[in-house]
Amino acid sequence: MLYYLFEYLNEHFYIPGSGLYKYITFRALAAIFTSLFISLIIGKMIINILRKKQLGETVRELGLSGQKEKEGTPTMGGVIIILATLVPIFLFCKLDNIYIIILIISTLWMGIIGFLDDYLKIHKNNKDGLKGKFKVLGQIGLGIFVGVTLYLNKDIVIKEKIEGVHNIEYSKDFYPNEKSFKTTIPFFKNNQFDYGKILEWFGVDEKKSQDLVWIVLIPIVITIVTAVSNGANLTDGIDGLAAGSSVIIVATLALFAYVSGNIMMADYLNLMYIPNSGEIVIFSAAFAGALIGFLWYNTYPAQVFMGDTGSLTIGGVIAVLAIVLRKELLIPVLCGIFLVENLSVIVQVSYFKYTKKKYGEGRRIFLMSPLHHHFQKLGYHESKIVTRFWIIGIMLALFCIITLKIR
Repeated sequence: MLYYLFEYLNEHFYIPGSGLYKYITFRALAAIFTSLFISLIIGKMIINILRKKQLGETVRELGLSGQKEKEGTPTMGGVIIILATLVPIFLFCKLDNIYIIILIISTLWMGIIGFLDDYLKIHKNNKDGLKGKFKVLGQIGLGIFVGVTLYLNKDIVIKEKIEGVHNIEYSKDFYPNEKSFKTTIPFFKNNQFDYGKILEWFGVDEKKSQDLVWIVLIPIVITIVTAVSNGANLTDGIDGLAAGSSVIIVATLALFAYVSGNIMMADYLNLMYIPNSGEIVIFSAAFAGALIGFLWYNTYPAQVFMGDTGSLTIGGVIAVLAIVLRKELLIPVLCGIFLVENLSVIVQVSYFKYTKKKYGEGRRIFLMSPLHHHFQKLGYHESKIVTRFWIIGIMLALFCIITLKIR
């Protein structure tokens, strides 16, 4: 909202400083500062409210060191992240930007699903919370919304670089705006892949494949949203792990948003230019600031847990960010921590069922899953596990950033 106010002031009254709002870098810095400040201020207030209402975590006995001490720690702290993200978004973003609209709806959508899950677990004394099938339906619903919007909305377009052309005016180095369903394949030159090609492999002609591409696009979006949100949910098992890992991922996506939404940088790096995607930088900055502020209270020993309100929201937003930036094929690397946590559970459960059926007794590969609990069982302190996972996350993020130049 402030964006429109300062735009009006700059246009009609030429007030000194009002022109700063034109710059994405200024608004992104303002957003991260504001979200960090809000999360630090309201964080303490929300923690006190959660304590008064006795909305504390019920800890299952898993035989982990320091586990029982966490009994009663306030949960549903994801509300802090959501509020601290949305306030600067409404202040500093262009609210008519389609990408911002998608991201705001995604944040609220997953936040509501997570909140219902936490509410049933704590307030209704239902240990299972929201049934798994309802969570999945919610994730599928978000995937359908994002996929359909990408397919139908006329403002979601790309510009492709004209090979070998270099003009003084950068806009002349690109083809006109194109409604396209292409994504980016890392480490390859001419690295755009059109999802319509999948239909062409099955005999659909090229023109018709663009009309029917939703058949491929929507299931892919649903799969990504479901996988990443569940991965973030599983990662949220020890103090600071999910929030800290997510800051690294979101900061990397903010960089991708900046270079993809800036025609000069896209031209220099020979990237697909995504018009109007620069606003995503501001959203990512606000989201990262909210996560850092939340970490103030969530690092060991945690004063608050994010609950599913936070973890499902984080995963859903990261998935949508990657999809709209056409960097979803980088998710297995960029979200490698989430992926490994997810796989550790799948492998553990599958192997246990297989050995129980074959030998009459279930066997385990890990001492406990998700993976971070395996290291706890080995005797590693929570802080050491979290720090080392963060370091791995930074290495994976740097590897993804390298794809901007190495192809």
